[in-house]
Amino acid sequence: MSAGPLVTTAWLHEHLGAADLRVVDIRGHVLPPNVPPPHYFSHREDYLISHIPGAVFVDWVHEITDPDDPRHARIAPPVRFAEVMVRCGISNQTFVVAYDDAGSMFAARLWWALNYYGHTRVAVLDGGWNKWVAEGRPVTDKLPRIATTVFTPRPQPAWMRTADQVMARLDTSTRLIDVRTPQEFNGEWSRAARYGHIPGAVNLPRASLVNPDGTLISPAQLRAKLAALGINEQTAECVTYCNAGVSAALGLLALRAAGFFNSALYDGSWKEWGNDPRRPIT
Repeated sequence: MSAGPLVTTAWLHEHLGAADLRVVDIRGHVLPPNVPPPHYFSHREDYLISHIPGAVFVDWVHEITDPDDPRHARIAPPVRFAEVMVRCGISNQTFVVAYDDAGSMFAARLWWALNYYGHTRVAVLDGGWNKWVAEGRPVTDKLPRIATTVFTPRPQPAWMRTADQVMARLDTSTRLIDVRTPQEFNGEWSRAARYGHIPGAVNLPRASLVNPDGTLISPAQLRAKLAALGINEQTAECVTYCNAGVSAALGLLALRAAGFFNSALYDGSWKEWGNDPRRPIT
């Protein structure tokens, strides 16, 4: 199967039906923080109408999150996450390709979650559903038949940072990358009680990471954007964050695709940090 965090629509079309491949539809959308909640939605109904042949659906809002987390976004605990993977027919040997219709941020969240739980055989469909449909590739409304599998989660701490770990990295060589909108970074909008950003963070908005067709910008383009923010291959560590770890996963995907392997995601993100008066903001 493919190596790297991305596969093209042509690659996926060629490999549809492969015995060890599972395609995951994780479509959804998020409303801006300056409009009334609810803000988070999955697109299950769209999946039932039409999806890539063989794809299963994962609800990013409810299935791969922790229902006991007041932010309603933290990664699901191991047993809960494993149950979703088993339902989807994903074993520890399955090659997973995830796609969405939102510039790959939900697909990237699943990519990160699987890697966090020790499953490295996963990639994101570059350009996602929108590019697939625009190219006239096959779609269906038929639901796949899922065989019983076993999925054993093995948490990998290197993929995640906690609030305390981020706190310990303030004023060090670690660079924090905030992928929220400029309005949120600058303190005009907020999904938390407080407004602003983590001290020392730089702003690299999620929207700047994708091309008009929804594909990820090239590694060279990303490196240029990072260089303008004072980040290069010699940077000791990069940690991405957003509001609840979803857009931050796209930021981490872009970093890994560009060769920044010493990088991780702060899963609590601004919803945790901005609601905790013990944490400094600016």
